[in-house]
Amino acid sequence: MTMPNKHHILSVTVVNKAGVLARLSGLFARRAFNIYSLAVAPTEDERYSRITIVVDVESTPLEQITKQLFKLIDVVKITELDPSDAVERELLLVTAEAPPAVRSQIIELVDVFEGRILNVGHERLTMSLEGHPDKLDDFEELLRPYGIVELQRTGRVALPKIDNSAARLRAVKNA
Repeated sequence: MTMPNKHHILSVTVVNKAGVLARLSGLFARRAFNIYSLAVAPTEDERYSRITIVVDVESTPLEQITKQLFKLIDVVKITELDPSDAVERELLLVTAEAPPAVRSQIIELVDVFEGRILNVGHERLTMSLEGHPDKLDDFEELLRPYGIVELQRTGRVALPKIDNSAARLRAVKNA
């Protein structure tokens, strides 16, 4: 389930107040823009929230989406995040069939992917995994043959990568 290139990641900073998300999602619905993933939470400044939207731009140009978003009064800033210049994460919660005969194999799979076992039943396990969406896709694909009972993903969140190209510091000699 790797995301094809027809998707773009938008980081939208909005005023943190009631109704903003409803107006934003209403705009997408009215314009028939497809949202692939949506996550929202307050930023480091409690006056603002950051909405990470992964949009399908196959049928609608990205420029049209951003122009429509800027028409919303509460939108402060829109940044398109290129996946090569962004840190992306997503959370997956999953309950899978895990009878005693295969339980150790599933636990090993969870360990390989650096996940966690959250709940244990007689025939099932509930697990969590955090990471890049591609990592979660791979885990989900490998877990599917065991039998996925329920699965929920948060949608991705993303921030720009930190610029590490700063000039090197000179060594200071001890006096």
